Amino acid sequence: MADNYLYISESHDGYYNLGLDEWFLDNIGDDDLVLYFYINRNAIIIGKNQNPHKECDLEKMKADGVQLVRRISGGGAVYHDCGNLNFSFIAGKNRFNKDRQLNFIMNCIRCLGIDCCFSGRNDLLAEGHKFSGNAYCTKGHAKQHHGTLLINSNLDKLQKYLTVDERKIRAKGVDSVRSRVCNLSELRHDVTPSLLLSVIRQQFSKDYGDYSYFTLTNKQKSEVDEYREKASSKEWIFSKVSKFDYVFDNRFSFGSVQILLSIENDEIQSVQVFTDSMDTELPQKLQSRLIGLTFDKKTVIDALSSEGSSVFIDISDKFAEAF
Repeated sequence: MADNYLYISESHDGYYNLGLDEWFLDNIGDDDLVLYFYINRNAIIIGKNQNPHKECDLEKMKADGVQLVRRISGGGAVYHDCGNLNFSFIAGKNRFNKDRQLNFIMNCIRCLGIDCCFSGRNDLLAEGHKFSGNAYCTKGHAKQHHGTLLINSNLDKLQKYLTVDERKIRAKGVDSVRSRVCNLSELRHDVTPSLLLSVIRQQFSKDYGDYSYFTLTNKQKSEVDEYREKASSKEWIFSKVSKFDYVFDNRFSFGSVQILLSIENDEIQSVQVFTDSMDTELPQKLQSRLIGLTFDKKTVIDALSSEGSSVFIDISDKFAEAF
């Protein structure tokens, strides 16, 4: 029998909340679904394959006590504070339904009298401005869909801590991060995280039927503490950028790609890949194509284009221009 669960974290610690998010993914039943909500006090959350040195102003974050947290899903960097409600659908193989989940979130927003739509690869928009970004992850039999809901977040701090690729801004046709996003409170002045959670509870029962509040046992709490320890470790947060000899950096329709190559005796000895692509396996795919190759234009281009996908062909074309 399928079970629906709701869990609302009482913690504002980004490491704990993202650790719990992964714990749910590793422990969900095939026929179960958990809708999980959390609020992080002050944190920058980066995608699984992003380079934090490129995406964030680490010095300002350190000075202001802002956490740097790496999630297990793809996509780009986001700023979290107490005006940002975060959701996560974690479902077994028989329950995950991306379209249903997106429609559920949009229906909740529409219950507030705010019209919205899905746009691009992962955004929810209201009056043309982004108020939610979404990302996805699969582990074994389980899948995860999580995202942000900007309610009354400090958008000036978002601008302060994130180092946004100018090519992305130009591609969006706007001048800044601040002009691309909005708080829901700008569209309905009395909306708060508490009000939205109240709407969500009602809508969850209406759309998914009966549900229970999930309760962690003492044993499970100890397990979650181990996930938090991993989430807060430097080994996980910093994909260390080691010495490299060649850099390729370009923006595509599917996201930015930065490839760092270390070369010795004309052979590619190591490959580091950073990306905000939604495809979390893209770095491994690129590394397996490039590692051990002779570093010359034709060899590299042939190796990339032979994979056959549109993503690799796009990368191959741009690599040929940059070489």
